[in-house]
Amino acid sequence: MNLLVTGAAGFIGSRYVRMLLDDDAAGAPHVTVLDKLTYAGTRTNLEPDHPRLEFVQGDICDADLVDKLMAGADQVVHFAAESHVDRSIAGAADFVRTNVVGTQTLLDAALRHGTGTFVHISTDEVYGSIDSGSWPETHPLQPNSPYSASKASSDLLALAYHRTHGLDVRVTRCSNNYGPHQFPEKVIPLFVTNLLDGRKVPIYGEGLNVRDWLHVEDHCRGIDLVRTQGRPGEVYNIGGGTELSNRELTGLLLEACGAGWDMVEHVEDRKGHDLRYSVDWSKARDELGYRPRRDFATGLADTVAWYRDNRAWWEPLKRRVTGEPT
Repeated sequence: MNLLVTGAAGFIGSRYVRMLLDDDAAGAPHVTVLDKLTYAGTRTNLEPDHPRLEFVQGDICDADLVDKLMAGADQVVHFAAESHVDRSIAGAADFVRTNVVGTQTLLDAALRHGTGTFVHISTDEVYGSIDSGSWPETHPLQPNSPYSASKASSDLLALAYHRTHGLDVRVTRCSNNYGPHQFPEKVIPLFVTNLLDGRKVPIYGEGLNVRDWLHVEDHCRGIDLVRTQGRPGEVYNIGGGTELSNRELTGLLLEACGAGWDMVEHVEDRKGHDLRYSVDWSKARDELGYRPRRDFATGLADTVAWYRDNRAWWEPLKRRVTGEPT
């Protein structure tokens, strides 16, 4: 089987591809990765010479390239997206282009070539904010940032291709991911790498915003359960089961890095900052047997250790963003 995976030079997509390639069982898929290698993607996230891996650098909005690759694909797992909320607030155009137009380009090509299962990777942020309880998949979408609005748009577009054309689309919505190889603009790697360099870490407002944390390996297992056992036209929430305020998370990271609260600076809160996310993932549990395996304490300790031991991976990426000299 040939599997086309978009955006797999990034954090979650690369972990998913490594999981697939670690499977040496008969019938394990050949994987074609399509990635634009934007600032957040790096070829070093993938094994360069694996016999079942083909890497193609390109844009999911490039209809001719997408058509060529889709012609040889049996299934698609679509990770490629602009995903940083702060960047979407500063400018939304790239988010609309990649997340909406890029998804439409892939869906059109999949429809044209009769491609099988199309797994569209989304986010819990499309639901908005919830004061108590957890969102089921049937909850109305109420996105509050340009990023989450673009993802909600792509979700609805993907599901429309199932309802209109019968394309086997399956959508996953995950909570906040963490783990090795995450680009150091996201909160956990940003805080860890700053602290390792003796730099302060920024907390928005009073740090009261609450997120559910999901280890990237658990997320990728959930995605593959949806790909192999999910139902066409369905949405599946994938959660981690560990809710923490940003202040609580910061305390854990300070402790893990041997730093005190004097290394924290409070900054002006983000515009439209959602207070709390929480997904109800009982559907994935009951239908697919999904359960997170990594407890947060162990997963966080392993993640901090990975960044401590892999400066050669993250230092060039931080310089790429900050413009600091090499």
